[in-house]
Amino acid sequence: MRETSTSDHLSWSHLLLFSSICLQFVLGVSGDSKSSSAGAKAESHTSSSTKVILIVLGFGAVAGFSFFLYKLWQKKKRDEQYARLLKLFEEDDELEVELGLRD
Repeated sequence: MRETSTSDHLSWSHLLLFSSICLQFVLGVSGDSKSSSAGAKAESHTSSSTKVILIVLGFGAVAGFSFFLYKLWQKKKRDEQYARLLKLFEEDDELEVELGLRD
């Protein structure tokens, strides 16, 4: 098993911090000061905050899926390199016989 590195935890903490700051910023900016009635204003704020939450969750899902694919790609490349290394150092009897090093 592979240990998780500090950079993995650091990137997740940065992602969480960034998403919470964006959510606070968007919720603060999305206040509708042009609505005349308090009920319409509350309904508008609720629907806009729901949209914002869905957008943030969507971005989070895309970022998580991208991170998963990146880690999967890294594992595949690491396995390919390990297979090449094993092939490089494996004993090839046919080559030794052809070169006359061994009968």
